Amino acid sequence: MIQVIAGKKGSATTKRLIDLTNTTAREAEHDVIFLDDDNRYMFDVDHKVRFINAEDYHINNADMFIGFLCGMLSSNFDIGTVFIDAFLHLCHTELENTAGIIATLDELGAKHSVDFVLSLSADPEELPEHLRQYLI
Repeated sequence: MIQVIAGKKGSATTKRLIDLTNTTAREAEHDVIFLDDDNRYMFDVDHKVRFINAEDYHINNADMFIGFLCGMLSSNFDIGTVFIDAFLHLCHTELENTAGIIATLDELGAKHSVDFVLSLSADPEELPEHLRQYLI
């Protein structure tokens, strides 16, 4: 399953994502991952959450990002939820170019029983159709 938290810059999308991460971590029987583009929120997420600064892994495009996720999923079968902050920045892509990435995340989620929760710095009203269905 994919869920999207969208809002213009400064609209607390990251705070909503962190709150949801911490709630999930307290109730989860599986591993919870939080991906970000820096360490700024490392101490805001619950200690049970595996915080990963994806910039440490030199991800330069969407294919590398998907490969990084696949590597995580293949090495840990207990991952149940992956929270991704700054999704567009981590994928090095624009909003209109996300259809293929979202389709791949949907496929990975279904195949490996993993939920993906993404934060996007974008007006929810301006999201492409392939993303609107996932808005929370």
